[in-house]
Amino acid sequence: MDFVQTICDDLNAIREKRPLVHSITNFVVMNETANATLCIGALPIMSHAVEEVEEMVGIASALVLNIGTLTPKWIDAMELAGKRANELNIPIILDPVGAGATRLRTDSSKRLLENVKISIVRGNAAEVATLAGIAAEVRGVESIGASQSPEQIAKHFASTYGCTVAITGAVDVVSDGNQIARISNGHLMLSKVVGTGCMSNVIVAAFAAVDSDPFTAAVGGLTTCGIAGEMAAAISGDKPGTFHMEFYNALYAVNNQSIRAGAKVEVTEA
Repeated sequence: MDFVQTICDDLNAIREKRPLVHSITNFVVMNETANATLCIGALPIMSHAVEEVEEMVGIASALVLNIGTLTPKWIDAMELAGKRANELNIPIILDPVGAGATRLRTDSSKRLLENVKISIVRGNAAEVATLAGIAAEVRGVESIGASQSPEQIAKHFASTYGCTVAITGAVDVVSDGNQIARISNGHLMLSKVVGTGCMSNVIVAAFAAVDSDPFTAAVGGLTTCGIAGEMAAAISGDKPGTFHMEFYNALYAVNNQSIRAGAKVEVTEA
């Protein structure tokens, strides 16, 4: 399979179809993720009220669940929306922010994984390892370390939960249990601005809205985000505020030419 060409085709489809991405996400990044969704070519809606999430997800093409500033009522809303998305065969992306840091975060993530069929889990190595039962350390929402490699963690998690998992870091690792992708795109400045990981969730969701294969969608979304990060850093240098602005510009500007020229993706059997 020519993954680079598929990424190009999917990006074109996003911009032609403009899928609606429904995000139940945290207060810290609502504005960032809404803007990122628009810049890549999709449409955002940020809705979390239990009274409307089932109805809202019914008109969406993808659903993002992000537990960054969770409360029990928000988890109730996420489960309701997730079950409705399952009924309608709408892809779901879960970001288990800070899983392993507190019992509430870990238990809430496991509740969603057990009660809702998740398409793609996107998190750091420690969050994913914790949910897979692998020893790891999380400080706040940051990954401090894990006892196994990202490839080992991803393969084990995908086999345990039967979904695609994307572990983001210096090299992003994606696995569906049968194959593993290593994506070397990105830039250090992505770690200097709050919300870039959450922005990658909605980009992956936009790709999942137009590509029925979660593995391919995760690879496409993360590759595109990484290339956009490189484009932004080439202009901003080491200025985080400027990088933040230029990352939006790069998401808007990234195209088939920049993907073909810059994609650094390796896919092997798991």
